[in-house]
Amino acid sequence: MSRSDLIELEGEVTRILGRGTMEIHCDNDVVVRGVLSGRMKKNRIKVIQGDRVKVNVSPYDTTHGLVTYRFK
Repeated sequence: MSRSDLIELEGEVTRILGRGTMEIHCDNDVVVRGVLSGRMKKNRIKVIQGDRVKVNVSPYDTTHGLVTYRFK
């Protein structure tokens, strides 16, 4: 699956679950469990509760995603 096949959602981090996992409440009332992408880990970008983020979700499993961007 390529990156162009992923669904991009925006939402707010509602809970930090540990080990880099967080619960994200998206704008379309979907709750996604997401992890930080490799580039965000590499550049040490921190995401805390209440931050707005962009999540890439697979069309096959919409409950798990990859956090790719944190809005300011």
